[in-house]
This record gives sequence, structure tokens and C-alpha cells, in this order.
Amino acid sequence: MNQLILIIPIIIPVIIALTIKFLWKFENLRYPILIVGPSINIYYIFKIFSIFSDTAIKLDLVTILSGLNITLGVESISMIFLMMVNCLWLIATIYSLGYMSSNNEKRLGNFFMFFSISIACANGAALSDNLLTLFIFYELLTITTYPLVTHKGDELSKKSGRTYLLILLGTSLCFFLPAISYVYFLSGSLDFIASGLLMTTLGLDGISNLQLSILLILFIFGISKAAIMPFHSWLPAAMVAPTPVSALLHAVAVVKVGVFSIIKVVVYTFGIDLLFDLTIIDLFILLCGFTIIASSIVAIKQDNLKKLLAYSTISQLSYVIIAILILTPSAIIAATLHLVAHAISKIILFFAAGAIYTSTGYTKISEMNGIGPKLKIVMIGFSIGALSLIGLPILGGFVSKWYIVESALDVNRWFIISVITISTLLNIGYFIPIIYKVFFIASNSKKSLKKLPISINLAIFSCSILIILLFLFPNFFIEVMQNEF
Repeated sequence: MNQLILIIPIIIPVIIALTIKFLWKFENLRYPILIVGPSINIYYIFKIFSIFSDTAIKLDLVTILSGLNITLGVESISMIFLMMVNCLWLIATIYSLGYMSSNNEKRLGNFFMFFSISIACANGAALSDNLLTLFIFYELLTITTYPLVTHKGDELSKKSGRTYLLILLGTSLCFFLPAISYVYFLSGSLDFIASGLLMTTLGLDGISNLQLSILLILFIFGISKAAIMPFHSWLPAAMVAPTPVSALLHAVAVVKVGVFSIIKVVVYTFGIDLLFDLTIIDLFILLCGFTIIASSIVAIKQDNLKKLLAYSTISQLSYVIIAILILTPSAIIAATLHLVAHAISKIILFFAAGAIYTSTGYTKISEMNGIGPKLKIVMIGFSIGALSLIGLPILGGFVSKWYIVESALDVNRWFIISVITISTLLNIGYFIPIIYKVFFIASNSKKSLKKLPISINLAIFSCSILIILLFLFPNFFIEVMQNEF
């Protein structure tokens, strides 16, 4: 029975999706269906956590060949990712109910159905116990989020959807799948192992640096949901979707599955000791540094708020990857913390962007003078999310940045410290002017503001509290992760 509980976080969102499909026409059932699903999942995930704390659990679903199985399992990184995804699923659902109805979005049933299915895929990726299972759910997530990216159905959405599919499916089939095949050829297995599959089966002398370098290139570029340059353009293109979809892409599912997958591959497929002295690590750190700085510079030039947030996401994802590439246990903990801090901070920012659009119709930063006092909860929430990403103390982003810097100092990675310093200044450069503009520059517009549904303000307020709690109680996540090393 302990094993079967692993499939529940995947099955529940699928059941919710089917229920939406068949019962959406009954308006009085919609809200209960959408809220009950995430709530049940959260309950079972904390139940999994209580079991996981005492004993390892694993569930074999299908055996294809020796060493080639579809298997579910859970470890510390998966546990944290599951908690994050499903708590934010509940909050994002509450927000989406207000946003989609306020903006008269069509095909709401279709939207929430695919939203639920994408959560099932994200949970499946989190619970994957080997590379094959991870690859299957990774691909399913791309396919099931495509209808969300193209939800509006216009030509621009369809064009963006084609870019989305081409890059994400193309890189995974051309790079990710060959990498998985090569690992199976080398080791005869695809299982995730605590000390690293390749480290355990081949050891330091059983695989050449050239083979390791090729594999690492294939994995990092193949997992393009992490949006490392040059495979990043799908992310800004997807911003044509409704704001709840943007929040899903950036904070709850897609990009987070990307960086989560890279953490899993580095820790459980390679093993951090196997990669520590590899020359190509330095080249990837340089590429991540370039991605962080370049995307931040592009973000400064944006007038469209959602595009600014998209380029900010590209930058912040490479924070996670550059932390992973420090290749120490403390750095892996720092990367996981930043994954959570960025998820909460960025979902606040996208919620706020959608609330601004819902209330005022504004999408450009240049239009937003003086809206702060009129949208207090929204703009205070926006400020909290922005200051967290800058790294202000009392907010979760400060903790994760601190641990990344501390981990870099431990191994004298001064380039990483320089990149984070420059990036923080650039973060200030594109976030602080927005905060100043909305609160301290008077508006010339006499346009009346549309009242926001309480669900939008509630979602923004809830996430603002969460990012403060992450600063106050980071030890919960740190202690969970320390059990892994």
C-alpha cells in the first residue's frame, strides 16, 4: 500500500481533468471540482513525506527490458519539488478562476482540463525513479501544455505554439533521448542512484572525460525547458498565452521541470564526484553566466511587462544551473532552494501582471504610472516578488542567493560570485524603476479601474506570505535535502 500511494499525485489531476471534461456544464460544480483536486493531492503528498521520512518507497509500473523500467520513486529533491508544485497548483487555480472569468476567456473547461493534466505530468516527472520515466513525463508535459500556449486560438498563438513544440520536442529528441540511450549502453541501467549511476557502475576510471563531456552536453542542451541559451526563445514566444498559463510555465511546471531534471541527472545519473574535475564544467559555467547577464540586459530594455518577466526567468533559471555546476552538496541544496524561491517569487509577479491587465488593460510598463495606490495588494505583492528576486533580506530569494554565493566561495568560484553580483545590480535596474513608477509617479490617466475578484488578491497575498515564510523557515527544506548527502 505504501508503494501504491506514489501514483496518487499523478492519478488525482487526471481524474480532475476527466471530471472537468464531463461535468463542466454544471456551473455549481466547477469551483468544488477545481479546489478539491489540489487539496487532495497536497494531503497525499504530505502523507508520502511522512512515509518517506521512515523508509524508501518505489513502485514498478512496467518492465520493458532488464534495467529498462517505468518506475516511480521518491527522494529528497523529488519531495521538495512535489510540495512546491502542488501547493502552487492550488493557489494558481484560485487565481485562474478569477482571472479567466474577469477577462471573458473562452473555453474555460478546456483550459482547466489541460492545466490539470500538465500538473499530473509535472508530478510524474518529480516521481520518476529513472531516466526513461523522466523522459516520458517530460515529453508528455510539452505536449499537454501546447494547448494552453495556443489557448487564444489566434495566428500569433499558433505561431508561438509551433516555436514552443519545435524547440522543446526537437532538443529532447535530438539530444536528451540519445543521452539516455548512451547511458543505458554504458551502464546497462537508467536508474537514479544516490551516489550517481555512472559513478556507481563505472567509477572514476571506467568512463573517459570525453564520454562524460559528450553526455553532459547532450543532457543540458536536451533539457531545454531549463531555457539555457541558445535554446531559450520558446519561453518569450509562449508569453502570448493567458497570464495563468505564463505563471504555470514559469513557476509551477514547465521550466521548473527543466531545472529539476538537470539536478536529478547531475546528482543521480552522473554523481557530483564524477563531474567535479571535468573541464567542460567551466565552459558551462561561462555559458550560464552569459545567459544570466545577457537575458537580464534584454529584460531592462522591455516595455511589455510579461516579456520582461520572461527574460528575468531565463536569467534566474541559469542561477539554478550554475549552482548545480558548483558540484558540492551545499550547492545542490542552494540550487533546490533557489528553484523554490524563484517559483514563488515569479508566480507573484505573473499574478500581479495579470491583475494589472484585468483591472486596467495595461500591458506596458510605460502605462503604469501611479497605479500602486489604486491596486495596493497587487503592487505590494509585485514589490515583494521583485525584491525577493533581487535578494532582499526578509524574503526567500535572499536565502537561496546567500547559499549559492556561500557554496561558490567554498570552492573559490569567483566568476560565479561576480556574475551574481552583476545580475543583482541588473535585477535592481529593471525591477526598482517599475516599483518607483507605480507608487511615486502620478498618473495622467483618468481611466477607471475595474474591480478585481477577491480570488486574484487572495492568490497574490498567499504567495507573498509564502516567500516570507521561506526566509523565516528555510531549515525545513535544508534538513530534507541534507538527508540526501
